[in-house]
Amino acid sequence: MNTSVIQINRNECISCQVESTLSFRPLITYLKSRLKTEQTLKAEFYRFLLEKIDREEALKNDIDVDDLVQYKDTLELIYTILTPLMANEKDLLWALSTPVPDKIFFSTDAFFDVLSLHAEQENSKNVENELSKEKQQLQFIYRIILNRFYNYTTILKNEILYAYISPETQLTQYYNINADTQFIDITYEGELPELNFEAVTSKIQEGNEIAYLQEIIPLSKFEFDGFTVISLADVTLPHAIEGIRSALVNHTYENEAYEHVIQALKTLAGDGRIEFGLLPFLMVNNKFVFDNDKESQSILINSGKKHELQEELFYALVDDYKDNPRPVFFNILTDEKIQRFPFLDVLRKNNIRSYSFFPIFYNNQLAGVMEIYSKQDLEVDDKLISRLHSALPLLGQLMQYRIEEFNLQMDEVLKDKFTALQPSVQWKFNEVVWNFVKKSKGKKKAQEIDTVTFKGLYPLFGAIDIRNSTVERNFALKEDLKVQLAKLSETLTSLRLIVHLDLIDKILFNCNEWLKKIDEFISSSEEALLNEFLELEVYPILTHIEKGHADTAEIIGNYFKFINPIYGEAFEHRRTLETSMQFINNAVGEYLEEAQQTLQSSYPCYFAKFRTDGVEYDIYIGQDIAPDQPFDLLYLKNIRLWQLTAMVEVARLTNSLVSQMPRALLTTQLIFIHSNPIDISFRNDERRFDVEGAYNIRYEVVKKRIDKVLVKGTSERLTQPGKISLVYFNNYEANEYREYIKYLQEQGFLQDDLETLDLEELQGVSGLKALRVGVNYMSCDFFDEQWTKIKSSIKKKAVIH
Repeated sequence: MNTSVIQINRNECISCQVESTLSFRPLITYLKSRLKTEQTLKAEFYRFLLEKIDREEALKNDIDVDDLVQYKDTLELIYTILTPLMANEKDLLWALSTPVPDKIFFSTDAFFDVLSLHAEQENSKNVENELSKEKQQLQFIYRIILNRFYNYTTILKNEILYAYISPETQLTQYYNINADTQFIDITYEGELPELNFEAVTSKIQEGNEIAYLQEIIPLSKFEFDGFTVISLADVTLPHAIEGIRSALVNHTYENEAYEHVIQALKTLAGDGRIEFGLLPFLMVNNKFVFDNDKESQSILINSGKKHELQEELFYALVDDYKDNPRPVFFNILTDEKIQRFPFLDVLRKNNIRSYSFFPIFYNNQLAGVMEIYSKQDLEVDDKLISRLHSALPLLGQLMQYRIEEFNLQMDEVLKDKFTALQPSVQWKFNEVVWNFVKKSKGKKKAQEIDTVTFKGLYPLFGAIDIRNSTVERNFALKEDLKVQLAKLSETLTSLRLIVHLDLIDKILFNCNEWLKKIDEFISSSEEALLNEFLELEVYPILTHIEKGHADTAEIIGNYFKFINPIYGEAFEHRRTLETSMQFINNAVGEYLEEAQQTLQSSYPCYFAKFRTDGVEYDIYIGQDIAPDQPFDLLYLKNIRLWQLTAMVEVARLTNSLVSQMPRALLTTQLIFIHSNPIDISFRNDERRFDVEGAYNIRYEVVKKRIDKVLVKGTSERLTQPGKISLVYFNNYEANEYREYIKYLQEQGFLQDDLETLDLEELQGVSGLKALRVGVNYMSCDFFDEQWTKIKSSIKKKAVIH
């Protein structure tokens, strides 16, 4: 036993000062009362202790903690009476302290060692922790007072945790401090004030009960007399489990939370040499995948990436394991084990000497594995597994959260990139689905799901088209075919010197004839005939010659490499064109996606873009999109101005990208003005929205035919690079846009060259007119700084691969 005095708090707690005296008077009273009723042998112990205290006069009065060292034998008797007879003081964490625990004056060796280490480690911590201790001590004092004088016990947890790092395991150990206050007498000067217990409970729940109680029940009127019995209970394992549970409750299962979980597992294992890894099984189409871009919590994944373990081998391992999940132990990574299981080699290269993994289940479904590994030789046995057993269900939940997060991310991208469902209209789909579910309950016959329809919406249509895309494609095709036929002619000429076949001469003749015709191609049917010649005549004979004449393999192999669509020279012009077109479309698509997010904040609308040779988009806005948010025509005017401004910015963007394209391409910008509202419905068969009704369909027809419309009486296309064209039927529709154009001209976005044009009749469509205005590519003050940021962002995302 130890009689050294331990100062619990480093700094004197001024606000915790309550009149207190250290004495054994409450113990003496307790022993005397027990002697009156105790009939067992314990009575002799009580009587012996009372007599001993009576002989030592100082122990009957107030005493200073520093004087108690000379009464060690008496303190040991007190220890014997107050603890179980069979308790081993080498293991028992037990001590005696001043009434308000401030100084420990008698303790077991185990308690002294723990508290000394804790105090040593606390010296390196900041004052903030000291303030927390002060609050804990005040809570301790007021809990006793409320219990003794008001018979009030709080339902909140009163645990006080002590933590220190064990020198043996280098892991944090947690102890809950329990204070037995039965040997404290408390007196109050004057009349006790009344308490509003409802208010006290409310303040305790809010965490600011101390200030409230200090005002009503000042500590200066209380006097504490006696001593406190303190014991420490090891709660390391429950605390570790609670740490994992906390990560689950808060859904914080990113890297930082995983670190806490893994630290908790090490605590459960009780060995600082043991490391843990967690590998949730993320599945796509029922096949395992892992994210290369994120740092994994799996040592096997990280080692595999570091030492280039083939992914196919790893996928095969997981697929095999899924069918037969079981604990697998490699306590020592020997040469023999690595020869049998080659994937272990990347672990040994990463200085891992012992590796095991354990299946983790959620609702009886395999969710992933827990890895147990060490850089030292390690024996994973039943004892270790049993210590970890209580954490396994929580790990299953943790991995399931990660799996659900991954699936949700996949679902969000799927909805965003591949379906027409958007947040602005999803509420309607939810409503229809719920009605379908309600109607289907208890019905044996299959129910029809309602059509999702929005009525009275104002449409806006825009198209950004790549100028002369068909001409560009034909040019690229002709140039590539010339190169391909020239290479074929060269190849056949070389083969004639090695293989003597009259058929080679015939094919060479046909090849040269096709070379003469290339520039005169006017239809796709001629291209089809050429492909038929190459695939049905040329390629079969080349393959036959290569098989029968080994010395021709290099010549024929070089030809087939030359016509490879991915890297061959015969596709260079088409690849260059496709790269440039993708460059433009990606940049425009990214811009529209970012710009429409701002648009949604003013009033919800449905926005859908479509990839053609360029980019087209539909916008629908109206009351039926957001029934709970009043719609006004000012929102329509706002979105029309936005559309015109966005077209200007798109034109400026694509023009600025010309110098970066391998094939310089220009774009045209077209807007169709339609002032009357229309109805749209979601077509379940095609998974997209479409217009409803004969009148509304006319809008769709016009929209699809105006991209190549000519200016009346000329052969000039309406859409031109560097200009924005706005097609309309009625003058009142154009007048609104004339105001917007004038506004943007004054701001420097548009040039002062507005044209009003009549358009040629289209099939089934007559009376079309148009406004056409040039875009100012020069710098202007209007939103110039903002535009520079937008363009920079788009350029970074639209990188040419």
